[in-house]
Amino acid sequence: MHARSHFLSGGAPAHGEASPGDHLQTLYHYWLVGHQLEHGRAPWRDPYTFRPEAKPQPNYPGWPFGLLFWPLAAAFGLVGGWNVLQLLLYGLAGLAASAWLRELGLPRGPALAGGLAFAIAPYRVEQSIGHLLGPISILIPLTLWAFERARRGSAWWLLLSGAAVASIPLSGQVHLALGVIPFFVAYALCRTRDRLLLVGAAVATLAAIAGGIVVRQTVIKSSTQSGGRSLDEISFYSARVGDFVSRHVDHARSEQFVFLGWATPLVALAGLVVLLRARRFALAALLGLGAAVPIVLALGTRTPVYSAIWHALPPFRFPRVPERLLPIACLCVAALFAFALAQTRRTVVTLLAVALLLVDLHARVYGKSAPGDPDGAVPLAAGRLLELPIFDPGIHYGSVYLWYDTAAQRQRPAGYSTTAPTQAKAIADRLQRLNCGDWSGGMSAELDRLGVRSIALHRGLYIRNLAVPSAGWFAARGLLAHGWSVQRTAGPVWLFERNSIGFLPKRSEPVHTRPIFCQGWFGHTGSGRYMSETHAPFWIYGAGRLKLEFASSPLPRRVTVDGRKTLVAGKRDWHLVTVEVPRLVEAEGGSKRVGLQLTRIGWSAPSTR
Repeated sequence: MHARSHFLSGGAPAHGEASPGDHLQTLYHYWLVGHQLEHGRAPWRDPYTFRPEAKPQPNYPGWPFGLLFWPLAAAFGLVGGWNVLQLLLYGLAGLAASAWLRELGLPRGPALAGGLAFAIAPYRVEQSIGHLLGPISILIPLTLWAFERARRGSAWWLLLSGAAVASIPLSGQVHLALGVIPFFVAYALCRTRDRLLLVGAAVATLAAIAGGIVVRQTVIKSSTQSGGRSLDEISFYSARVGDFVSRHVDHARSEQFVFLGWATPLVALAGLVVLLRARRFALAALLGLGAAVPIVLALGTRTPVYSAIWHALPPFRFPRVPERLLPIACLCVAALFAFALAQTRRTVVTLLAVALLLVDLHARVYGKSAPGDPDGAVPLAAGRLLELPIFDPGIHYGSVYLWYDTAAQRQRPAGYSTTAPTQAKAIADRLQRLNCGDWSGGMSAELDRLGVRSIALHRGLYIRNLAVPSAGWFAARGLLAHGWSVQRTAGPVWLFERNSIGFLPKRSEPVHTRPIFCQGWFGHTGSGRYMSETHAPFWIYGAGRLKLEFASSPLPRRVTVDGRKTLVAGKRDWHLVTVEVPRLVEAEGGSKRVGLQLTRIGWSAPSTR
């Protein structure tokens, strides 16, 4: 019913905008491949994101499914094309796994059941609603199938096997490659002693390693994550033991969703016993360890294993989500399930096994995600486009802007990427004060330097969003006060351009009785608020002399009201107050770094009412 009007994805609240989520980021990378080819440009380049602060970014996530998405988008539109591709990728996952299992000598029925177990594995499904990890995991059974074909026929199949395994890191899924590469090497040693095939497997392995190095040198090295991830970050994303048997999807902990099913793993254990009894010890060890190792690593710092690997192997210091290797476990569990089922040739047993999988592996992860109105939000003016609110480049709300840019096709200083260039994060941090209508620090000159000619104010992204304060009214106020006017609207999106005649849409002013805190402050502790940044603004309504009280601190401070050092405001109106300190210090307990603690705000005569 909604196949053409809504994305088949996570179904996050939209508030009139497009529903934010990784599906918009993945779709953008897919779309970019065909868009670049149609304009005679390199499909592996992103000419729009983080410009002009950074060079055109590599579009590695567009490989290889961007080529498949191109004709689907042309036939069904971007929304319909995404939905069709989602269904097609599940079919391809099942077919690739089934074909591999057939090469291992399994009958058609058990092989198809194993393919289904891999295709609908809950972790793979959850990582397919938007993340690229789910679709890219299809390349694992494809790699193994092509290698088996090389064993049984022409060695030219090794080219496909090598291309598939190398495509995993080249798609940007370097963490998955950290597990797939040794798994593939072990698989090759397990399945053959033919020197030609082993040399081919070695070449494929080197190609995959080279792909990872290319991504490392061209993206990660110059990004905000060039120094790797801390164990504290990994701890935040580490799964708990109970997560492996919990069918519930907590969207606040979606990365820790690692449900394996209840009956399926037990049947897989039976399949392991079948292999051991058949004296297929090498394959049993490979599939058993292939299932167990990713499961243990998914627990992250909850066991000493991950910490030891983090210290011993430098590549493991870069991923932040230890569950990323679980697609390997999903494939191995599916294969063991198929081997257990192959003990019987009865069709009815196979049908019952399929029914078991559909019930046992079911998890409610999909919803309908709104697309917003990107076509209605296309700027009228040429030049670069800035979207408000500005998010840290690693925050997923920036995915909405990637989706809108499929229509706008403008260079943008901001973007969404967990491996954003360091200079792009720096400019995002600086411009974030515009989210709250704070134009101090030469924001007008900064926008001129960046060549920004249009600003899209996404009011829907200010609503009930923990990443930004509810300050859309002040953002619009600041734009209007600095010569920007509304040229068009598309739902909650207002498009501003400078020095042109526009109109003023209806706005709802915040209540006057409480201050509005901008980015730069932690939440209220009960005894006041701590500064989270060295520049911390807030808005307050009233007139007279502003009275601020701070907890004792050695930090020097600079306080301004409407950009002036005097704390007197003569006009009853909203006034911007900024508090600045030279540095942050460790809070008591050392859990975070803070500035001053603001304990009280008020006005002296004339009083506010």
